[in-house]
Amino acid sequence: MMLPELQHAGAAYDLDALAVCIKSWGIELGFADVRITDVDLSHAEPGFMAWLEAGYHGEMAYMAAHGTKRTRPAELVPGTMRAISARMNYLPAGVGDDWRKREESHAADTAVISVYARGRDYHKVLRSRLQQLADRIQKEIGNFGYRVFTDSAPVMEVALAEKAGLGWRGKHTLLLNREAGSMFFLGEILVDIPLPVDAPISSHCGQCSSCIDVCPTQAIIAPYTLDARRCISYLTIELHGSIPVELRPLIGNRVYGCDDCQLFCPWNKFAQRASVDDFDVRNGLDSASMVSLFAWTEQEFQRLLEGSPIRRIGHERWLRNIAVGLGNAAAGMRGDAGIVAALRARLDHPSEMVSEHVLWALQQHGA
Repeated sequence: MMLPELQHAGAAYDLDALAVCIKSWGIELGFADVRITDVDLSHAEPGFMAWLEAGYHGEMAYMAAHGTKRTRPAELVPGTMRAISARMNYLPAGVGDDWRKREESHAADTAVISVYARGRDYHKVLRSRLQQLADRIQKEIGNFGYRVFTDSAPVMEVALAEKAGLGWRGKHTLLLNREAGSMFFLGEILVDIPLPVDAPISSHCGQCSSCIDVCPTQAIIAPYTLDARRCISYLTIELHGSIPVELRPLIGNRVYGCDDCQLFCPWNKFAQRASVDDFDVRNGLDSASMVSLFAWTEQEFQRLLEGSPIRRIGHERWLRNIAVGLGNAAAGMRGDAGIVAALRARLDHPSEMVSEHVLWALQQHGA
């Protein structure tokens, strides 16, 4: 779709037609939906500041490091007038309709890794395609001010996506969509073009509290309020030190992230499959045994997880997480010879943190 005589500096181009084109180009690039919103997040700022004040962000100092820039995009990128918000499905194309049931029934010695992290790093995938979308816009209208974001800077992605009409914020704090559940990534382009905006949609959580009830650590302390310090995704990914002893038994065999609040959300029966193959499972991470992953050397970890989001936690925290999982396997496999042998092989690891978690795991097995 070509637009005649587009000039960014003046009013020679049709903003409505441009918005339609942007959405069409986004779909061509693999996004499931693209919407546009203004960047006034004053409605979200008080709640976010209260969340920080309560300390619910834990060690994620970056959440507070930029002051009001996170809630005021025009301060982050001067001149910003609109946010082009996009979502991209990540549920692998090959999974069957029973995928939720399968995810709920992993064996006790299987490493459970969040679905989103089993393939290629989404940061790279979305950033590349958002940049291509920005390039496409620039090809049509000439130079304009913009900046691309994918969970990599102080931007309130869910708040912008909600305001743009991509969905509503669920009680687990993730974005929900009636046609797609929540198994998707979000990304944005902040632009200095006064594009027409889309309308937000109403919430459809109703009286449902499935996500709150199922959370293993009760991290969702109230509807729409998450204490990240208790969240398994935080504990296995963001936390750099030792996992609190009282929370370890609640983690089970989840070694990287946790999907429970999504698996039990009724809306995810409508989850859509990815239109790109980047999120297909690599290295058998949908069914790998914890013992086999625990045996990876640091070199193997770096090589096998090249291009994976898991790589960011490093080998030390990888071993920490799996040690906890192996310890929790004692609930149904207490004293299992293979698990005990794997743990003992790491007992003298040079990292005190790894050794401590291995010792705890061995104690769970009575070894």
